[in-house]
Amino acid sequence: MSLTELNLNDLVLTWVITYGSPMVAAVLLLGALGLPMPGTLLVIAAGAFVRQGVLDLYTTPSLALLGALAGDTVVYGAGRFARGWIQRRFGQSAAWQKSEAYFKKRGGIAIYLTRWLITPLAIPTNLIAGSSGYPFWKFLLFDLSGELTWIVLYGGLGYAFGSQWELISDFISDFSGLILGVVALGAGVYMLFRWQKRPSAERAPVTAAAAIAETPDV
Repeated sequence: MSLTELNLNDLVLTWVITYGSPMVAAVLLLGALGLPMPGTLLVIAAGAFVRQGVLDLYTTPSLALLGALAGDTVVYGAGRFARGWIQRRFGQSAAWQKSEAYFKKRGGIAIYLTRWLITPLAIPTNLIAGSSGYPFWKFLLFDLSGELTWIVLYGGLGYAFGSQWELISDFISDFSGLILGVVALGAGVYMLFRWQKRPSAERAPVTAAAAIAETPDV
């Protein structure tokens, strides 16, 4: 962790101790909008602060959930606002149409998991949900479920471990990075497998172009 990150973490925790639960909501809102806020660390720390009596047991998780949902909804709305341009630009693409249809069928699990398990992918997922026309009520349902899992699970860990919450935060940060790497690797292997299963005719233009490029001038 860099010195800048440490300073930001200390600053955010100082804000929370000074201003209480509303600051938790504000930080999670800004993080959901894309600002580099230590969201998971804050949720864990908030659980520890609740146990220590620094934050209120009832208002803290409620406001935290409200802030996270508000930020996610704004990003979803941005994707929905850009939908017209995206459709004009990519709407005729078979790849986009296939991806859009797939997200409409399986997007719920992606929304849910990126709230608490693969959090670095949360913002791109929100944008895709909006731009692909994924129904807002479904988005909100899975978003609410995922954010609630995040707050209850990680906040509960902070509450349970009390003064040792920083060790838990470091472990979860490393684990989240590992999960993201596994997902990226799995996606790459899946795409390669799908490409190899295509009929040779679909790959012929690429092979021909390569052959032409390698043919010496005469």
